[in-house]
Amino acid sequence: MQLSEQQSFNQALIQLSVLLYQVDGVVTLSEQDYLSDIVDTLSWESPICPEAFLNDTIYQTRKAIDTGDAVSYMRSLKNALSFDADKTLEVAMAITGVDGERSEAETELLSLLTHKVLAKALVSGSETVQ
Repeated sequence: MQLSEQQSFNQALIQLSVLLYQVDGVVTLSEQDYLSDIVDTLSWESPICPEAFLNDTIYQTRKAIDTGDAVSYMRSLKNALSFDADKTLEVAMAITGVDGERSEAETELLSLLTHKVLAKALVSGSETVQ
């Protein structure tokens, strides 16, 4: 089944969110609540239910972090996340700050996200707004 660009973005947004809240090794209730709110607001057009997708994403993300592949995992989401770079950045900033502080690992991934993964999409998006 071919996913729509919107569905691919939704899935990548969940994957990024899980990565960002797990990367520091501390999962807070506020991070989990924020992620649940995100999942609940997404229009879902996949035969896989959001809960099953989220459970698989948590497993895959944990595996990527444990093997030191967090950066390449995030880079693999680039095309899908670029569909709505502004929303991606908004969610990334919120999920990394919802618990009151950003760890060094979260800050490093945010920097990579804005300066490498989404840089082109963010710049072209801001040019159309002006």
